[in-house]
Amino acid sequence: MLQRVAVIGAGAAGLCAARHILSRLNCFAPPVVFELTDKVGGTWCYDERVGTYDNGLPVHSSMTNLPKEVMMFPDYPFDPKLNSFLPHQEVQRYLEGYCQSYNILPHIRFNTVVESVKPVGMTTEGGESRTTWKVTSSDPSGHRKTETFDSVFVCSGHYSHPHTPDIPGIENFKGKVLHSHVYRYAEPFSGQSVVVLGAKASGLDISIELAKVGAQVTLSHGRPRFTFPLPPGIRQSSPAVAVDEDGSISFQDGSVGTADVLMFCTGYNFKYPFLDGAELGLEIQDQLVSPLYRFMMPPAFPSLFFIGICKMICPFPNFNCQVQFALAVLDGSVTLPSVAQMEDEVRRELKEKVEQGVQQRHLLIMEQNQWEYCRTLAHIAGFPPLAPVVRSLYEEVWWQRRVHPENYRRLNYRLVSDTQWELIE
Repeated sequence: MLQRVAVIGAGAAGLCAARHILSRLNCFAPPVVFELTDKVGGTWCYDERVGTYDNGLPVHSSMTNLPKEVMMFPDYPFDPKLNSFLPHQEVQRYLEGYCQSYNILPHIRFNTVVESVKPVGMTTEGGESRTTWKVTSSDPSGHRKTETFDSVFVCSGHYSHPHTPDIPGIENFKGKVLHSHVYRYAEPFSGQSVVVLGAKASGLDISIELAKVGAQVTLSHGRPRFTFPLPPGIRQSSPAVAVDEDGSISFQDGSVGTADVLMFCTGYNFKYPFLDGAELGLEIQDQLVSPLYRFMMPPAFPSLFFIGICKMICPFPNFNCQVQFALAVLDGSVTLPSVAQMEDEVRRELKEKVEQGVQQRHLLIMEQNQWEYCRTLAHIAGFPPLAPVVRSLYEEVWWQRRVHPENYRRLNYRLVSDTQWELIE
């Protein structure tokens, strides 16, 4: 009996899941991919007109902060003629090409909302208990439909629900408050004073763009101070802790400042309105979903997979490893430990991180651990591991970014072999 798989989301992770399911039609029926919008691409499906700027200013779209040589799915390279650092539209085009190349389009239901995903226990002929999934969705006409699947891949991403930390007195702020989610380009902030809260990738990139158009930027963060030269017009400060009654901002170090704009570059929350966490033995919090074995599956329901939930990773290669591991679990070539063992392992890993001082909201950040993680998945499930050149170039770009935050995207690279890359002049 072929297994039926539902895939929620037609962004990079969902397309990757569909592509690998379609390559194993001896085990799996063609997937059903549910997509909320009318396009593939998810977060890369870039709409310039979010926000209120409709004033004919020159528009530039956001750039990737990883080179295409590192971003790509291992089995589908980008066009070699393109620069290493690409605008959103090129990544969108790449995903459309991937979709076409693996004939995924016929399996996507566009403009379809998944309303609920519920586990249903059933007993097979051999007396084993097995979970199936009832997936209820509605199409644009409002027609609701409930179908049964053997497995569900949650590929709905985590870049659509902005996380805004609680700052006491924020209602006193006299200027504009926004999240980087609605930021599109810098020109409207020219000549204004902007406090940017958060200094990870988006906070730093947006600060540099704002400074270039003459905004006065205060980059407010709790990380060690950046030691590389920032453009004139950006100063660093400690975290903002409150907004006073007169609208001024108090910082952790005791200093006080004023601003026209408060820009939150503070990441996103996990939201899965179609899932009941308690029913699945999961705690779904703003910044953490737990326990997930191998960062993918609830131990009690190991036919439900969250793809791409980790942060600070090389996204497409990571999804590619997770999907192949998940399918190896489903086709029986990977045997999982018992539910209790899986729960223990997750608890132990999280406890170790907390003991090392990692804050709860950072528990899903992988950074350096991503390489060992992907290697382990490949080893257990028996698929080719990521080429070492991916890590080597990723780390080079990470270093360049620290040293030349303004110019690192001007560089172009080429992969020479599985272990070597070169800089193209």
